[in-house]
Amino acid sequence: MLKDYLRLHFIVLLWGFTAILGKLISVPPVELVFWRTLLAAAGLAVLLIVRRQPWRVAGTEALKMLGIGVLVAAHWITFFLAARLSSVSVCLAGLATLALWTSLLEPLVLWRRVRPYEVGLGLLTMVGLYLVSQAELDQMAGLLVAIVSAGLSALFSVFNSKLVKRHTPFQLTLYEMTGACLSIVLFMPVYGHYFTEGQGLQLAWQGYDWLWLLLLAGVCTVYAFSSSVELMKRISAFVVNLTINLEPVYGILLAVLMYTLHIPGFGQEKLSTGFYLGTVVILLSVLIHPVLDQWMKRRQRQAEAVDVLVG
Repeated sequence: MLKDYLRLHFIVLLWGFTAILGKLISVPPVELVFWRTLLAAAGLAVLLIVRRQPWRVAGTEALKMLGIGVLVAAHWITFFLAARLSSVSVCLAGLATLALWTSLLEPLVLWRRVRPYEVGLGLLTMVGLYLVSQAELDQMAGLLVAIVSAGLSALFSVFNSKLVKRHTPFQLTLYEMTGACLSIVLFMPVYGHYFTEGQGLQLAWQGYDWLWLLLLAGVCTVYAFSSSVELMKRISAFVVNLTINLEPVYGILLAVLMYTLHIPGFGQEKLSTGFYLGTVVILLSVLIHPVLDQWMKRRQRQAEAVDVLVG
């Protein structure tokens, strides 16, 4: 069991490393996500074939998953753009608002009641964001883009919560990676003409881009995802989700390590006390959320059991 927990933390560490890779890869965010989704889709297709698992789904279901892939592409593009516009730490601080976005979007999409404790944690997150933004005014653009990226992530996660009941995670990811890749291909003519300042598309790899892209698609996407699914057979979903909340922590620690090692592009990671205080507040709200959620569900089950006995 200890081996499984260590492996789970290693997977979350890999996900925290994606922002670092976004800094190291010279390819612009749109082209970067194109390569990531293309390589990830190809890797997942090979994985399904090797494991002899079914990949075909009904036409309407396929369209839904391909559509969610558009949201995935938008999330990753804004995520890597935020890492370019600011430091990795500021980017991950904005991404930590995922729980807040989920608490707002899930009731709207799934038509469930708003949970008061989630609203309270959302307000706590806003306090943390205020501290971060006051401390790092020069990186406000990156912080705002990261917050939008977190919202997109929350949105496709909520939609996935409905589809995952009908399809395997591998099928979902394959179709979503394909949808993300196709949406970028369709967007590329407009992007190349209006958003590249006359430079056109920059799809060519430079230096070690090929290595970082293979790590991003193969290790941080295909391997990390398939391993997390396999671990959920032995570790509860609650423990997995609680550990995933540590992704911003691992990412920020890795960014500080890059700064300490004087890696080019990571000079901005020496941040003020106000930033770290705000980040601690955000992460505190993120870590408290699953604990309160589990406690409330347990209370509800106990109340229902009492009602049955009384009735």
